[in-house]
Amino acid sequence: MEMQFGSSLAMYHALVKMGKDVDIIIPKYPKTFSFLPGSENIKEEGKKDFIYDLGISLDCTDTKRLKGYEEYYENAKSKVSIDHHGTNTMFADYNCVDPVSPACAQILILAMNHIGVEIDKDIGTCILTGMVTDTGGFRYAGVTTETFEITAQLLRLGVNLPEICKKALQTKTKANFELCKVIMDRMEFTSDGKIAITYITLEDEKKFNVVPGDHEGLVEIGRDIENVEVSIFLREIEDGFKVSLRSSEYVNVAEVCSIFGGGGHVRAAGCTIHFPLEQAKEKIIERAKTFLK
Repeated sequence: MEMQFGSSLAMYHALVKMGKDVDIIIPKYPKTFSFLPGSENIKEEGKKDFIYDLGISLDCTDTKRLKGYEEYYENAKSKVSIDHHGTNTMFADYNCVDPVSPACAQILILAMNHIGVEIDKDIGTCILTGMVTDTGGFRYAGVTTETFEITAQLLRLGVNLPEICKKALQTKTKANFELCKVIMDRMEFTSDGKIAITYITLEDEKKFNVVPGDHEGLVEIGRDIENVEVSIFLREIEDGFKVSLRSSEYVNVAEVCSIFGGGGHVRAAGCTIHFPLEQAKEKIIERAKTFLK
């Protein structure tokens, strides 16, 4: 979610600058990103019984990811998708997909530069936030010299990179902190320590008053442990578990998730498994084991 947030607001500002009447629809989002310019204009739902001229999807592989606003998008007269996932299904009328790009926001600013949108500080702040969150603070594979050239362009506009990093990557909510303690207590290791797995339940979420965004970063905790190749984080939902995976060096977790109807990136992916906890853990671990060296 946090990756799409910066890109969505950047697109909003660009379209407004072009004189368009824009609704930015994000039903649920992490409140830690409310520092971004324009966040006060976000709507939880669109216009009723209204057909939009254009629907734009950012950083989504398919329409299933358009939770809460799929109908607005599907009913739009024209549809655009801008994305950097290799598993994108090319679901729009016009698809701008570059799986080599480390961030959707990086594709977006190149497109804006191409069509002559003037990049101001507000757009730049949103773009750089999208790049920072999608690359883990420029730590993930795929970051290129172009990434830093764009960053330099945005810094020259006065965009505050330290503030973005602090608020987008370092600041934790109280609920997120409590969940960190829970998942560390429940962390299990298998396959000679190459797989780390942990989970939270609906009861945990109720206990700590969890809201959207409070789960962010939890799956990375397991990946950052010595010798762990695959980190697995399960979050209980009404009919099963949302599963997030991260890998360190060589496992393609998008392929791990594909059998469950999920996908994502080589080093970061997710899926949904409709089984009770122990069965869900068993199935995802057995699948991940087949990719280990």
